[in-house]
Order: sequence, then structure tokens, then C-alpha cells
Amino acid sequence: MTNFFIFTALILIAISVWQITKIFELSQTKKINNQIADDKDNDFNGKMMFAFLIFIYALTIYSFFAYGDVLLPDAASEHGSTYDNLMWISFAVIFFVQTITQGALHYFSYKYRGNKSRKAFFYADNDRLEMIWTVIPAIVLVGLIGWGLVKWNNIMGPPPKDAEVIEIMGYQFAWASRYPGPDNELGDANYKLIDVDNIVGIDFTDSSSLDDFMPREIHIPKGKPVLFKIKARDVIHSVYLPYMRSQMNAVPGMPTQMWFIPTKTTAEMREETGNENFNFEIVCNKICGRAHFSMKHTVIVEEEWEYIKWKNEQKSWIEKNPDYYANFVKNNSTDVAVLND
Repeated sequence: MTNFFIFTALILIAISVWQITKIFELSQTKKINNQIADDKDNDFNGKMMFAFLIFIYALTIYSFFAYGDVLLPDAASEHGSTYDNLMWISFAVIFFVQTITQGALHYFSYKYRGNKSRKAFFYADNDRLEMIWTVIPAIVLVGLIGWGLVKWNNIMGPPPKDAEVIEIMGYQFAWASRYPGPDNELGDANYKLIDVDNIVGIDFTDSSSLDDFMPREIHIPKGKPVLFKIKARDVIHSVYLPYMRSQMNAVPGMPTQMWFIPTKTTAEMREETGNENFNFEIVCNKICGRAHFSMKHTVIVEEEWEYIKWKNEQKSWIEKNPDYYANFVKNNSTDVAVLND
């Protein structure tokens, strides 16, 4: 990648020097040159157009083979393969059309370059040709957009009722996650209750919140729907999981959500990639401030039995923070929910 950028920079520098040289030549008033192109100029420019065509095709092909593996990582969710298929088909259509149109443009620029022995033929219009290049692209675009819309509705539609619910909150500059406890109901939260300890504002007046827990890393089961309920505490963030082909903005004051079904465990990805330290991650895809780069959160995908075992081992937030809860009960004795032992 570094070599590619260096090569591109050298090309741009060379073009800049050439442009400066031409400007300098034009600024000289000692002799007025005839700027009308002759056959020699036209022949040179035509060949240069053809050479540039070969260059951009060679660069495109090279880029795909050299950097295709960093274009998108392997999908690890059910809808990820559909997303990738749509992208590659769109690429194929775009490159097919681009190859024909750019090839024709540069070829005809060379073939019909200026020549004093030839006269230009003015072709006013061709209704059939205009109909073809209007209708065919319209049909292709409608097909791609329609297919994409159907898949979009499937991805963004209501999640399955058995989805694992996890609350994700973004704040400068980290992520916090909250799970429902044994009651499988995520308790309420109130931004007015947010403080240094209660970073998501868990509302203990709701009995469903008493068994909620907040782990240091996110665990999700393979092959089961996972619903992320997303919030932001300060500025706009974006919950982005590249391998899951999932992304949703976290907007202050406007809860959002997204769901997906993981198809590969962390262990399987480590084996596939040959990287024993591989981990799925949530990253922030919005430039949210000075330490934006640090907004990463580890996501562990495991088999369902492993996930259930891990979940049963977790302690609730109030078990980890008994003093905080006791103080909350003291200050809100008439409203607080009762913790059953």
C-alpha cells in the first residue's frame, strides 16, 4: 500500500512540474506560437489517449489483485453474504459499463483524431441509440435498487422474538454494554441518573433492572439473532462491526437498533485467519472527537452453550456495586424496586 501511494505521489508531482513548465512557456512573450494543432499533434494526442486507457485498465486490474483482500473482510453474519453479493454484482455492472464506455471513448479519440485530409461528419441524432442507452441502464438500476431495497427491509425489519437483547451506549471515548439478567428483560435507564459509577443511567425503580449486568466485553451466540439497542451519551457515534456487515448511528436522545445473526465464532475466525489474537470489534465510524481512534470494544462470538454458560456466570451490576445500590435505596426509598434474594 505504501508503494502505491509513493508511486501515485510521484505521478502527481510529475504532472504538477509539467503544468508549471507549460505555464512558464506561455508566459514568455518573446515569440507568439501558433496554438492550432497540426496532424502531428493530433496523432500524438490520440496515441496518448490510447496509452492512458491501457494505463487505467492495468492499474484497476492490479489494484483488485493486490488489494482485493483488504476491500472487505470475510462476512461473519447471515446477511453479510447477501450484502457482499449485491456489492460484487454492482461492481461487475459498473466495471462492465465502464470498460465499454471508456474503451469506446479513448478508442474513438484515437481513431478519429484530427487529420487535414478528413472532414468531420456531423450526426444530429439517433432516436434508437438514445432509447437503448436510456432504457437499458434504467432497467438495470431498477433491478439493483429493487433487490437492495428488499434486502434492506429484511435487515432493518423487526428482529425475531427470540433475539438476544444487548444495550450499547457510546460516549467519549468508549463503549458500554448492558445485558438483561435471568428475567430476560432489560430494565429502564434514565439519562438523569448517569454519573461516574452508573455510566448508562440504570433506573433501579424498575424491577427488571435489578439483575442487569455490564461486562467488560461483549459476548454473543453463534447462529442466534442478536439485537443491539443503541444509545449515545454525548455526541453522535456509530456502532460498526465490519465482519458482521452491520452499522448504526448512536444518536443522543434518539435510540436506534440493529440486529444480525453471527455465523462464525471467534475461535473459527482465528483458525481461518491464522491469527490467534483475532477478535471481532465494535468500532466507532464517526469522527467523534480527539480520542475517536480509541473507541473499540471487543466482541466474542461463541457457541450457544458457551454463551449461556458465560451469561450464567455474570454478576449483576448491583452485586458488583452494593454500596451504590444501598445509597440509591436510601435516597429513593419510596420508589426503588425491591431486590429479592
